Amino acid sequence: MLDDLRLENVLFLDIETVPAAPAFEELSEETKKLWEKKAENLKRNEPDITADQLYGRAGIYAEFGKIVCISCGFVNGKEFRMKSFYGDDERILLDEFAQMLHQHYDTDKYLLCAHNGKEFDFPYIARRMLINSIKLPRILDTAGRKPWEVRHLDTMELWKFGDYKHYTTLELLASIFNIPTPKDDIDGSMVGHVYWIEKDLDRIVTYCQKDVITVAQLLRRYMGLPLIKETDIQYS
Repeated sequence: MLDDLRLENVLFLDIETVPAAPAFEELSEETKKLWEKKAENLKRNEPDITADQLYGRAGIYAEFGKIVCISCGFVNGKEFRMKSFYGDDERILLDEFAQMLHQHYDTDKYLLCAHNGKEFDFPYIARRMLINSIKLPRILDTAGRKPWEVRHLDTMELWKFGDYKHYTTLELLASIFNIPTPKDDIDGSMVGHVYWIEKDLDRIVTYCQKDVITVAQLLRRYMGLPLIKETDIQYS
């Protein structure tokens, strides 16, 4: 597949998510009960941990978290152009991202690409769009489609080569392929704290953009292509 891949038809993306509330205590009573049920499944290997102690992990579940940033990048001639959708109002950023997909990525020649995107980024975005009453863009709507009709690329899945028990982080792949690490400031486990406690959304956006660039660089390595030059990256 990569032999025929046209990089100008690929939209690279990454998302950053946080728990929907700053702390367990700030949830509604109903949501607390639902999280407690979820926590029962999560703490099977940690029987002494409580639901409120586990709440920091809520951001990875679309039912209990929200998206605060979607960064994406695409090839335009020699340039790699970056754009981020971010803010405290998830519905606004999702609607803006959806409109971009509707307008510019609505034919079968385009693909979305992310690291672990098939397990996390793509379904998370789709679920949060439905929760926010936003019409799914065609490229995200996989209902009824055959696997080969789904226009999604996943740099982690490509690395597996069919080995479904093998999980490899973007940071590790960046290291072994001599790509500058995207984790030189924060990592995913810190995003909730940076958002709710430090209130530094700009720092999260920068981190998210670095991940997008790293995913694009990794795919280029898979294809035997040179890395994108820093001077060729344009931000908007």
